[in-house]
Amino acid sequence: MTLAFHPLTLFDREAMQAVTLPSGRRNCNYTFANLMGWQFWYYTEVCVLENTVALRYTFDGQRAYMVCTSEALSPELIEALFDDSNGDLTLIGLEDSQVEQLSMFNGQWSISVEPLRDQYDYIYRRSDLATLHGRHLDAKRNHIHRFRAEHPDFEYRPLTPEFFDECRRLTEIWQEFKAASDTIDAEHRVMETIFSNWDALGMIGGSIFVDGRMVAFTYGSAVTTDTFDVCVEKADRHVEGAFTIINQQFAEHLPEQYIYLNREEDMGIPGLRQAKLSYHPEILLTYNVVHITKID
Repeated sequence: MTLAFHPLTLFDREAMQAVTLPSGRRNCNYTFANLMGWQFWYYTEVCVLENTVALRYTFDGQRAYMVCTSEALSPELIEALFDDSNGDLTLIGLEDSQVEQLSMFNGQWSISVEPLRDQYDYIYRRSDLATLHGRHLDAKRNHIHRFRAEHPDFEYRPLTPEFFDECRRLTEIWQEFKAASDTIDAEHRVMETIFSNWDALGMIGGSIFVDGRMVAFTYGSAVTTDTFDVCVEKADRHVEGAFTIINQQFAEHLPEQYIYLNREEDMGIPGLRQAKLSYHPEILLTYNVVHITKID
């Protein structure tokens, strides 16, 4: 097996999603919009095979690979990745089930596994976020009731290109609470890539307006046929409850085909972790970095 990688472009969407959408892999890193948005950062390259998408990244001068497949990881595929890596092989974003598949090759390769808790995906039932039923979500419902009482004329509007300038304005307000960093600058570039290719990427978004002014917005796209990936959510922190209401309203307005919402990782940020856990995820999707070397 020979892998022929090429830089990821919009033209890869159809072939890639023919594999990723029905794969059952709810990993947000397989969302095509995420891949395209961050292509400049990771120099992402792709090779599409039958029932398999292989992704090659380069960062800090090192190569790493991700594999999306509905099948078991085969020795032939691992050997092909070895040949391409020109040395020891690093696989990133592997779920526990994929790591278990590699265990059968322990006699052939030396395999080390490093869980990445900061990158675990938080996956929720869409209906839970839309209805907020249950005592465990009492606090969230109270936030919604308070927001509605204070802003009875608020509007939920689907996010369309006519509102992108409002998104930019709100992002500047959101950034007031963030320290300047290369990552923040990169996020701006990612957002502009998404906005420039909104329809081509199949994006869906929503926004909250109060007194004619946007106070929150969010957007994302499908990662599988039943799972929607929420790529971005931003709100004006001066407006209490803005984050809670956009979360609930977006879940309520999404197409019902999406049973699950992947709200991505917490990046090890304590406040963000607490916020994501407070919504009681249905699935905490584990990720691992796996280093594989050949046994002489």
